[in-house]
Order: sequence, then structure tokens, then C-alpha cells
Amino acid sequence: MGWISYLIILIIVVAVVSIFLYFFQERFLFHPEKLPKDFVFQYENQKVDEYNLELPDGAIINGLHFKSENPKGVVYYLKGNSKSIKGWGKFAVDFTLHNFDVIMIDYRGFGKSTGKLSQESMKRDALYVYDKIKEKVKEHRIIVYGRSLGTGLATKVASMNNPKTLILACPYFSMSKNAKRYLPLVPLGLVMRYRMPTYKWMKYVDCPINIIHGTNDRVIRFKSSLRLSKLKPDLTKLYPIIGGGHKDLHNYESYHRALEEILNSEGRVEVDREKTSIDFIRTKKKKK
Repeated sequence: MGWISYLIILIIVVAVVSIFLYFFQERFLFHPEKLPKDFVFQYENQKVDEYNLELPDGAIINGLHFKSENPKGVVYYLKGNSKSIKGWGKFAVDFTLHNFDVIMIDYRGFGKSTGKLSQESMKRDALYVYDKIKEKVKEHRIIVYGRSLGTGLATKVASMNNPKTLILACPYFSMSKNAKRYLPLVPLGLVMRYRMPTYKWMKYVDCPINIIHGTNDRVIRFKSSLRLSKLKPDLTKLYPIIGGGHKDLHNYESYHRALEEILNSEGRVEVDREKTSIDFIRTKKKKK
């Protein structure tokens, strides 16, 4: 066969893959765990209440409220793309030990949550839950935390509100750009229904932004955090977890030190230009 025949075959293969991906991409992007309605959440040494929030379209978002003794605020935790809050709930201890309550939700089709999943519904649901939190807690006491898949949603929530701070763990620049690594020939701009453009939403975030990312992350490359950190450098602090991967950040002491610093921070520190070297001009040596 000549090169034209190979080109035609390649075009057909790409077209078939694109069509399949468009209609069935949820199977590739999400790995939900469904739970029976009577499942009882149990966590050692944690006080937790379960709630079901009915949304305007009739869908139910199931969530957990982990409680600390004397809460300084609330961490709104948006999880990754796998399993359910049954397993993710164990990470709430990383925040309750610093006296923060944690609100954690399952997306539609995950755990006990119901309803049809889409990028628009995920955004609406995340914002709706934040509004409910905001009814009971003042925004300067709310921290929005996103992990992996949840980083895009967390950024969207922060971009339309005024939380105390935004924490992104293993964020992607955009979901479609991350997928491009695996499908370089597929026109993902047309095919992807879950683009999650974190970089676009971040431009509208006005609170402090803290990015935590493992340098050996093979799922979402560390360079995505480097790119994101340059979008709003005056508001952003990047915490590289040396050697950390995508699923094991909690095994690194540096991750917990980063969380401790962020959670106990009073917010953005203003730099006094008159008392630092920020405006120093480098003098050039005169040529002899």
C-alpha cells in the first residue's frame, strides 16, 4: 500500500476513536464506586454526620461533615475521580487535627449520589454546595481544597466566590490538555466534553492559591502546576513534594508540613518594598 492508503486508514482509526471517546468518555475518566442507600459510614476517632442534599433538578448529592472540637473554619473538599467518599473520608483527619471541619461530597453517580453526570452539572453542584456552606459559615473561614479531578472544580468555586484560600493538590492545567498526552492525534478540543479548563478559571481567583504537587507524578505532570503557578504569581505559592507521585502524597511528611503551613496561615503576607531588596537594581561593573 502507498502512503495515501496508510493516511486514509489513520484518518479512519482516529475518527472511530474520536467518536467512541465522545460518547463513552465517562468510562475512561471516572471510576465511581456505588454504595447502597443503607450503607453506614464509620471512621475511627472522627465525629461525622452524613447528609443528603436535594438539588433543584431532583438529583441527590450525598456528603459527609467531619467535625472538630473547636473549629476555626471549614474545608470544602472536592475529591478525585475514583471510588467514593467511603475511602476518601479517611483524609479528613489531615484537616480536623488542625481544628477545621471538613465537608466532603460524592459527585453524581458516585457513592450514594444520584443524577446524570456532566461538566455543567459538576460545576453547578459544586457551587450549590458551597452556597449552602456559605449560609452557615462566613467566607473568610472557608478553605476550598481540590484533589486531582477536584482541582478544576475547586478553582471554579473559588473563582466565583471569596474563600479564605484555595488549595490544589495535583492539579491539571486542563483536563483536555492532560488527556492530549495519551491521545495526541485525537481532536480533543472537539471530542472532550469534560475540558475542565483550570487555567481559565484561575484567572478570576482573588484569594491566596496554594498548589501542592509531587515531582514524580505520572498521571498529572508536575509541570502543569508550574504553568498554573505563573498565572497569578502574586497570589500563588507552590509546594513541590520531592519524589511524590499522584496517589501517595499523604505518605510524605513534606505534604503534611505544607498543609500545616497553609491551614495555620493568616492569609496573604504583604511585602514591604521599602524594607526588602525587592527594588534593588543590580549595578554593572564598569569596564576598565
